[in-house]
Amino acid sequence: MTLRNILLGATMLCAATTPAFAYAQDAAPADDAAAPAEDTTDYGNEIIVTATKRSQTLQDTPVAVSVTSAADLERSQIRDLIDLQSAVPSLRVSQLQSSANTNFIIRGFGNGANNAGIEPSVGVFIDGVYRSRSAAQIGDLPSVERIEVLRGPQSTLFGKNASAGVISIVTQKPQYEFGGTAEVTYGNYDAVTVKGNVTGPISDTVAFSIGGNYNRRDGYAQDLQLGTDVNDRNRYGVRGQLLFEPTDALSIRLIGDYDKIDENCCIAGNVIAGPTVAITNALAGGPSVDANDPFSYDVYNNFLSSNRIKNYGGSAQIDYDLGALALTSITAYREVRALTNQDSDFTGADLIGENSQNLGIDTWTQEVRLTSDFDGPFNFLLGGYYFNEKIKQKNDIRFGTQFRAYAGGLINPTAVLTSPNPNAAGNAVVSGLEQQIGGILGNPAQFAGQFFRAGDGLDEAYRLKDEAFSIFGTVDFDVTDRLTLTGGFNYTKDRKRFATNVASSDVFSGLNLTTIGRTAITQQGIATTVGQALGLPGLANAAQIQAFAQAQPALFGQISAGAAAFAAANQNNPQVNPLLALRPFQFLPPFLNVPNAVEDGKTSDSDLAYSVRASYELTDTVNVYATYATGFKASSVNLSRDSRPLASDLPAIISGGLATPNLVSGSRFADPEESTVYEFGLKANWSVAALNLAVFKQSIKGFQSNIFTGTGFALANAGKQSTFGIEFDGSVRPVDGLNLTLAVTYLDPKYDSFVNSAFGDISGTTPAGIPELTMAAGGTYTHEFAGGTRAILHVDYHYESPVQIVEGLTGFPASVAQNLKREVNQLNASFTVALTNGLEVGVWGRNLTNAQYLTTIFPAVAQSGSVSGYPSQLRTYGGVVRYKF
Repeated sequence: MTLRNILLGATMLCAATTPAFAYAQDAAPADDAAAPAEDTTDYGNEIIVTATKRSQTLQDTPVAVSVTSAADLERSQIRDLIDLQSAVPSLRVSQLQSSANTNFIIRGFGNGANNAGIEPSVGVFIDGVYRSRSAAQIGDLPSVERIEVLRGPQSTLFGKNASAGVISIVTQKPQYEFGGTAEVTYGNYDAVTVKGNVTGPISDTVAFSIGGNYNRRDGYAQDLQLGTDVNDRNRYGVRGQLLFEPTDALSIRLIGDYDKIDENCCIAGNVIAGPTVAITNALAGGPSVDANDPFSYDVYNNFLSSNRIKNYGGSAQIDYDLGALALTSITAYREVRALTNQDSDFTGADLIGENSQNLGIDTWTQEVRLTSDFDGPFNFLLGGYYFNEKIKQKNDIRFGTQFRAYAGGLINPTAVLTSPNPNAAGNAVVSGLEQQIGGILGNPAQFAGQFFRAGDGLDEAYRLKDEAFSIFGTVDFDVTDRLTLTGGFNYTKDRKRFATNVASSDVFSGLNLTTIGRTAITQQGIATTVGQALGLPGLANAAQIQAFAQAQPALFGQISAGAAAFAAANQNNPQVNPLLALRPFQFLPPFLNVPNAVEDGKTSDSDLAYSVRASYELTDTVNVYATYATGFKASSVNLSRDSRPLASDLPAIISGGLATPNLVSGSRFADPEESTVYEFGLKANWSVAALNLAVFKQSIKGFQSNIFTGTGFALANAGKQSTFGIEFDGSVRPVDGLNLTLAVTYLDPKYDSFVNSAFGDISGTTPAGIPELTMAAGGTYTHEFAGGTRAILHVDYHYESPVQIVEGLTGFPASVAQNLKREVNQLNASFTVALTNGLEVGVWGRNLTNAQYLTTIFPAVAQSGSVSGYPSQLRTYGGVVRYKF
């Protein structure tokens, strides 16, 4: 589909609703009063939102925002933010290698997973509290009132990391009328979900609510080596609230919550089976992967991946009405504890014996804002935000019991593949290498049994402290009763301190193959020349060289000097130094810790973001607005084994004698992101229809890119990434009981400048993973029977046009990544019968067409020539019983 199709679709929807508009304007009020009870719910732009931190209808909010109501979540069986993307076309959510790693992307911009030091460009807020990492965001949704997805930079309204957009989850407040809901769902893969919420008064001025959820499901994939299902779901949570309203002017809302996840996630299938698959098959004694078939959902592992995540905290919101002013304070403290482990080679051979992470995040936030409600043309919002976060992270990656034999197979594939005992053959190859290198250094037994030894690897520890504050505000001025001008600002100061304590026990990776090779070249040159001087048919042995040196010391000195000079000149020439070919097997080299004498382990950033907006009421039902806004996200720190000194620091490190063997430049951190958007929007709301249209040009300078290369991640700043886009969403009720929705997003992204990407200069290319066209279409029909019982049928469809999944794949031609694309076609539906006593019974299905696609792909870990990928979730369906009282 093209831009023409989008505009055509929007035109068709508008044309279809035009007769209804005219009818509604002429209709008598009595006709509206006769509508069924279900139709009295807010539709379209009548929904109240707080996207600008003021309560306004969606129609009056001059911001590009998508709203998903509690009813929408129920009907579509949306349980978490991953499911939410099927209802919001501009939002994309990618589940990566664990339950704690999820990327949120709005309008093609977003990052943050795979590295706790990288804060997301899309801010997630729950009841005004910032959730800084995906591990604190991916639990099942609580009792939600609505979810607002704000598109584009929102820094002037939110204190932290909203350079690409915001996901704001608003939960239901405690009520002074006793009530609640209880829900039980059963589905395929033996899925059981239980949810409940109770609210009511404690006194005339105090109300409470308490809710909980439990979600368990068997895995939809099979591990044929371990003989068990994988990719299961096992999570639960509780949430309690107290609402104190001692006076009409004062409100205090206390919230406490606890969520726990204990799941096996996430499988990676084999997309391209490279030459290493034959070696892993030989070592495993059978299939080690389901070659070239990621959608078989059959995998082979040596141990189950684990995800044990605890996420808990509390907040206090105080609202005080001062008459023409309102004061709000939100204080929150949260903790995340995540322990994960994964068989990261994704094969049946025991290559990676452990790849674990123990992550702790403690976050304290404080927001205060003052909002005016003057009768005159002038109003303002002024706020302050404080953020204090401490991260402690320990990682361990260790060689498995067969990695030594696997390395031997990489060095000499024939020896392993032709042997009746591949493991012994591979070990023998490595033993020969140990003797060879030990012999060069004068002791053939020096490294016996030490290369690629099981249990060796990296012990990693990282610490990060982030302290930031922001002052933000907006000013609204009503030029006329229809024209409003708005200006906003946000000054942010962000300071980070980080430290590493990483130790490598990988002996082979600690060897300097350049200098060892130089020694070998020198020895070879001496042996060759002395052999020729003695008239030998080959090389002189050690005894002959020693005797020659004693007999002719002057000549031997000349021979030695000549050999050493030749070696020094050719030590980096792979045709002369064969040891250089072994560098790709130095997987876990020694790590230069920070801070050190050259690197202080600190970042300090500040920025003034601002916005200007004009909004105008063309009619009582049609508003337009134009916005220019900037956004900011501070530096992100590379808390991983791939952290390396900047190229500018490397000379000082070397001259200071700090360099570790095989040290190369990279990144310790990525510089800040600065975003800009030009946007024009139109919002219209009639009694039976509504539409919203936004046309924008958005860009981010210094976009923080984090790309997996096969053995690690490359963190780098893109010079500039920009996107032109059009967003349309509309709804129409052509007849009583029927509500139709259509949301379409068209994106045309480009790397204006990205010289230092992991794949070279990719300036001028299209960023991967951003579909040109995304669409969500839905329909809900409610039929009310005599007596009030309702039957509700809901259908929605989610589409993403084909798109290249990743920018590139290390070690592959560009054409390989260009030919691996993702296309999404997902159909969801539900049917519910709602009785007048509050009981509801229904059936539902997600991904009914069983669409299969790869969410992301990456070079297989330490397996050159192979590609792995995460397949999408299969079809799920079930029944639900819900009781509302």
